[in-house]
Amino acid sequence: MSDVPTPQDPRIEQAGASDESIQKVHAILLREKPEPKEGYTPMPLFLLGFITVMIFVCSLYLIHYRGGFSPMVYDERYDPSKAGANAQVAKIDPVAQGKRLFQTCAACHQATGTGVPGVYPALAGSEWVNGSEEQLVRIMLHGLAGPVKVEGKDFNGNMPSFGPGGGYNLTDEKVAYVLTYIRQEWGNKAAEISADKVKEIREKSAGRAKPWSAEELEAIK
Repeated sequence: MSDVPTPQDPRIEQAGASDESIQKVHAILLREKPEPKEGYTPMPLFLLGFITVMIFVCSLYLIHYRGGFSPMVYDERYDPSKAGANAQVAKIDPVAQGKRLFQTCAACHQATGTGVPGVYPALAGSEWVNGSEEQLVRIMLHGLAGPVKVEGKDFNGNMPSFGPGGGYNLTDEKVAYVLTYIRQEWGNKAAEISADKVKEIREKSAGRAKPWSAEELEAIK
């Protein structure tokens, strides 16, 4: 006789009963605990608050004990009482500073100071660069527009303002650095221009709202 179960075999009925029981158990579990889904779980509010407070406290600590961010504050060999007598103030080289700032001007006048023939005048050997401080500072502060003759050559363009309140908004110190650089570079031998001189001329021409013309500048000595 074959051992293949018939539909009436009790073993088939028992297997069917077992499948039904398993499905019921799964249904109960699904009701009690939701099925996991993809995504992220928000950070608990108490943890977020704790991190915020710690950032705030650490910031206060850093501000209070930063020591001006000076490495000398935590040097055991450093004596503040002797610092005033022996401290040396680093001297700023106006030519070096001016060279760095001149990179903006080099787009027109070129890094060699030779300018672009017929378009932008040369600064090397220029009578405007090596001449009157009053004229040169005003050109830098307010700009220059219209025809101008440089080393016997005619130019007709527009130079923007570089001074405080101008298009490039350089401070008096930075204007002085640039002018000192171009007056002592490429063979030029003119004297240094100080920030005080720039400030003086800026105050005298404070009402100026447009670029200078060559005719106006030639009337100023």
